[in-house]
Amino acid sequence: MDLNELPAWIASVLLLMALAGCVYALLAAWLVDRFAARPSPALAADAPRPGVTILKPLCGLEPDLFENLGSFCRQDYAGPVQIVFGVQNAADPAIAVVQRLREAHPALRLDLVVDPSQHGSNRKVSNLINMSEKIAHAVVVLADSDMSVKPDYLERVAAALSQPGISGVTCLYHGVPGDRGMCAQLAALAIDVQFVPNVILGTTFDLARPCFGSTIAMTAESLARIGGFRAFKDDLADDYAIGEALRAEGGTVAIPALTIGHACVDTELSGLWRHELRWNRTIRNVDPKGYAGSVVTHAFPLALLAALMPGAGSGALAVAALALTCRILLCLRIERAFGLSPHAYWLLPIRDMLSFINFTWSFVSGAVTWKGHDYRVVADGTLIPEHGLGRESRATSV
Repeated sequence: MDLNELPAWIASVLLLMALAGCVYALLAAWLVDRFAARPSPALAADAPRPGVTILKPLCGLEPDLFENLGSFCRQDYAGPVQIVFGVQNAADPAIAVVQRLREAHPALRLDLVVDPSQHGSNRKVSNLINMSEKIAHAVVVLADSDMSVKPDYLERVAAALSQPGISGVTCLYHGVPGDRGMCAQLAALAIDVQFVPNVILGTTFDLARPCFGSTIAMTAESLARIGGFRAFKDDLADDYAIGEALRAEGGTVAIPALTIGHACVDTELSGLWRHELRWNRTIRNVDPKGYAGSVVTHAFPLALLAALMPGAGSGALAVAALALTCRILLCLRIERAFGLSPHAYWLLPIRDMLSFINFTWSFVSGAVTWKGHDYRVVADGTLIPEHGLGRESRATSV
């Protein structure tokens, strides 16, 4: 090939990838409607509900923590419910939030475990190991602290878990930016217009086997069979690893047709960048080929890159406009399918450019920052702390 023809050839490849991204967006928009319209399994009205233990690992005073945790305390569920909260620092301000929850819900069993023991490089899993001795019921639901749910959440999760052939249940989530400004809105857009359709399309065509920290429901017996939480003490993608272990038991990890709220709390671009870089590097380690192939989902930036090539012409800008139109259509479909509040659509081109830059940078190194701690991620997804972790062993249950 003549070197003078190289820019035109690159532009053509980029435009083909961008057009594939447009097709992807339209297909995802159709699949989102189909996913949301699926009938949900239900427990018989007179059937006994199994007891449920909800595990809530905590670390620090997150925005809206009381409201998010409180939504799990207000469940329309007829069976016994226990919520176990866990912290690793006796001075953690989240403890005061748990005390407020106890005062607000005196009839509900709310247990608190304060234990600094560190069992591996994954601090969240170490917290879960410390909390697991308090599990009192047959069904275990693990849910991150920044999630909020509707009153029918536990009923729907329990119904999904009760179906034949189901060994676990996980849930999609949508972004809740609140009134925290543009960075939080950009974070919510990433979840709603990238994460949600990617998962729905991937699971529809059996290209992905997800399991999310938003919700992981399983029986206590299944948790014991997969080795408890201790088996995942060094995994960056602990939620994915738990899902794979549950599938190895011979069942399926179900995803009900609902989304739950994820609080988007970043108010600065640097924090948003670090969070999304950790997510991207996690996905890259879990599914490197699929992650590399997802470059076609960045249709708008790809078309703009093509437009910068010498001799690209106005066709590249037309493809960029088409890509942005498809993204807006996808966003509208997701909002309608899951009853979400409208997004600021003018942020979509900014969102897409930021996502593409973060996606590209995720291939540069394996460094991540998580809850204020720095790690390296090796090829198998194991976390290696940049500094040694203490292994204290004094614990308190409250």
